[in-house]
Amino acid sequence: MLRFVFTCLFFACSLASVSFGAETSPWKVVVENGVVTFSYNQQVLTQYVAQGEKLAKPYFWPVLTPSGVPVTRAWPMKTGYPKETTDHVHQKSIWFCHGDVIPNEPELKEKSLIKGVEGVDFWSEAPGHGRIVCTEIGKPEIQENTAKISTKNEWRSSSGLVILQENRTISVTVLGSALRIDLDIELVASKGGITFGDTKEGSMGVRVSDEIKVKGGNGTYLNAEGKKNEKEVWGYQSDWVDYYGKVTKDGKEFEVGIAVFNHPSNKLKPCWHAREYGLLAANPFGRSKSGFPAVKENKELVTLKKGEQLKLKYAVLVHEGDTKSGEVAKHFANYSK
Repeated sequence: MLRFVFTCLFFACSLASVSFGAETSPWKVVVENGVVTFSYNQQVLTQYVAQGEKLAKPYFWPVLTPSGVPVTRAWPMKTGYPKETTDHVHQKSIWFCHGDVIPNEPELKEKSLIKGVEGVDFWSEAPGHGRIVCTEIGKPEIQENTAKISTKNEWRSSSGLVILQENRTISVTVLGSALRIDLDIELVASKGGITFGDTKEGSMGVRVSDEIKVKGGNGTYLNAEGKKNEKEVWGYQSDWVDYYGKVTKDGKEFEVGIAVFNHPSNKLKPCWHAREYGLLAANPFGRSKSGFPAVKENKELVTLKKGEQLKLKYAVLVHEGDTKSGEVAKHFANYSK
């Protein structure tokens, strides 16, 4: 009974409007109707949309620099932004998932309705896709320049079977003119063994503002080795990739960027599913079938036995300027510590 009451209190927190932040703190974190709003000095920095009746998976939107400039695509959450595109409805600003999660237990297996997917597709929103359902939102913690909140997710098949459980902790940190969003992820094969399928469709994803994409925009992206754009970056391994360009706000142009960091503690080094139409994603699970040139000889899939856990750490850096002036390499070095 006590456990039931505790869970209900967690869930109720996600439905009611609950505000956290001392009078002396610049932070204000509001949890309302399954959405966590992070504000600093009365400026909304981002919202984490964790729960919703038709939500396929949690995502962050809007995502702004500390000075209030948007860096990710607004569609389909909001329309009317410059150079707006309406492709890939599943690429909602910032998210984490994978495109083929395969249960190894017969009782958890279902026939996939999506071409090329053996298990459950949590990447796309095609008919038959899975859902990452947030079941608990914890109480925010505020420490100086960081606000943190912990959540629990269930990865469910299209019929509602839970095939994977997840503990996800989100930290939002203001670093001068930059913002860093950390995701500490623990995937738990609590219901049975899991295999992460060999697909390019994954995993720590960002869809950049349409203004700063390479194709049809004014943007550029670079990896930690200085390699540039799709021909040199797609399918290769690197510690980070940064996408930057100029965004118009209130009639003025601002140079901004958004980078994804792979933490050195991750046992699985990602290949980058980075496209010139605006997608930037770190994929630790793709192998030979994914088409990634860095792992074209690797056929060994990532698996978890029942009860095993996989921990992954990523961060998204929102910054002013290009890769050099935004000190992306320095921010990564600090994150790595």
